[in-house]
Amino acid sequence: MVMNPYGVPEIDVMRVAEMKDAGEPFILLDVREPMELQRANLGDTVLLAPLSRLAREQEAALPSELNENKEQKIVVFCHHGMRSAQVTAWLQQNGWTNVFNMSGGIDAYARQVDISIGVY
Repeated sequence: MVMNPYGVPEIDVMRVAEMKDAGEPFILLDVREPMELQRANLGDTVLLAPLSRLAREQEAALPSELNENKEQKIVVFCHHGMRSAQVTAWLQQNGWTNVFNMSGGIDAYARQVDISIGVY
């Protein structure tokens, strides 16, 4: 586990791919804006909580699955990893204990794991 400049734990895209392939239980939380989903996405199992909506609505903007258990593993991502680092820090400050920022975001995932998901 690596810490980024925001002081939050990070997980690299290769590890996320391994976890997905192994069927490990975790939530992928995408904090990009809806228009970005058309350019690249990681599939139907990803939960969406756009940063702009989180800024306005706080915890009310989170998918209900996140509120069920604040100890479940959550991997937060965005385009390059900056917005998701902010959200990871915010989740930690609000009681989530097993949350990670996906380093490099969906851009790194596409370039290192599966280019077919799209790059923008």
